[in-house]
Amino acid sequence: MNIQESVGLVTGGASGLGEATARQLVAAGASVVIADLQTDRGQILAEELGDQVSFVNTDVTDEDSVQQAVQTAYNQFGKLNIVVNCAGIGAAQKTVSKNGPHDFGSFQKVIQVNLVGTFNVIRLAAEKMKTNEPIETGERGVFINTASVAAFEGQMGQAAYSASKGGIIGMTLPIARDLAQYGIRVMTIAPGLFDTPLFGTLPEKARDALGKMTPFPSRLGDPSEYAKLAQSIVENPMLNGEVIRLDGAIRMQPK
Repeated sequence: MNIQESVGLVTGGASGLGEATARQLVAAGASVVIADLQTDRGQILAEELGDQVSFVNTDVTDEDSVQQAVQTAYNQFGKLNIVVNCAGIGAAQKTVSKNGPHDFGSFQKVIQVNLVGTFNVIRLAAEKMKTNEPIETGERGVFINTASVAAFEGQMGQAAYSASKGGIIGMTLPIARDLAQYGIRVMTIAPGLFDTPLFGTLPEKARDALGKMTPFPSRLGDPSEYAKLAQSIVENPMLNGEVIRLDGAIRMQPK
């Protein structure tokens, strides 16, 4: 798919991996809707990137909110054929600890935002996307979801997060099969340790130590590297129904 003629929607697009992806798509010539709950950051980024970018305050777990973001793409840019799901949250809590069992509400919230929210965006965007005029290759669109290496090697205290990301991986192939008849592809990226706002609050020494856990390159990943992979997925029509680890060969230890 030619990005220069495309319109993208990036959830969690106001910071981290989502922001880098929005910037990458715009630099490649796409129009982009940034969907995020961070209104101030989102609006500032949209203004910086110019007229081909719009911001919509979006809660991925809310049907009306996602519908509004999807419709904004069609109202302002005439179509939607790229969706990158980066919105997500984390939680660190053991199943049972000296403080008692894992908080049930916390577990449910992580699943609701990361897994259910991703599916909510896919199902609503795909309903509109399937009406697009296909390009020469027959494509109408592509979805790129964000999982994590925690889906494969979840550490202690990551039950909720790993379950949510494992669910994203598990639904990648069946959704790709569901949408194949419409010429819509579905891919998932599973990042390792990346330099996102989550790590931005840590001291430099701690950040360096985390980076050295990665075999090569021995550093935290840069969000732009995620964005470059997202662009490659959009541009390569044979990539479909698969999960790509983007992790520098890291395999997470128990803790």
